[in-house]
Amino acid sequence: MVNITKTKRNFIGLHTLFAILSATLGAVILHFALPGHYFGGYPFIPVYFYLFGLFSIYMFDACRLHAPQKLLLLYLAIKMVKMILSIILVLIYCLAVREEAKAFLLTFISFYLIYLIFETWFFFSFEVNRKLKKKNKKKNETVA
Repeated sequence: MVNITKTKRNFIGLHTLFAILSATLGAVILHFALPGHYFGGYPFIPVYFYLFGLFSIYMFDACRLHAPQKLLLLYLAIKMVKMILSIILVLIYCLAVREEAKAFLLTFISFYLIYLIFETWFFFSFEVNRKLKKKNKKKNETVA
């Protein structure tokens, strides 16, 4: 059986649900609210953010187990890698498919911001819970 932590399991579950909902909502908006703006490369945007989120949680979980003091540094490093990789991807796509560049760029930026908010919320609440558990553990040790 694969060993999976509660944090990783929670993130993967929420991340998968969030990816399905955001991809579906984005497709509905592009098809019905903004007809004519749907483009062939749209499905790759949610897939990119989903896969990068999975990569992030595996890195985050490994760091949490082996070097917990470096979590914040890893979080910031992952955000920088995501930003740089995203810029490269956007440039390549916009240069290769010029007629869809505007729609792709606006959609990609929207997903980037939405996922940034979601991931920040998840990792912030993880840190808050971790600090509360540590505080309660210290409180219980001093009482006992």
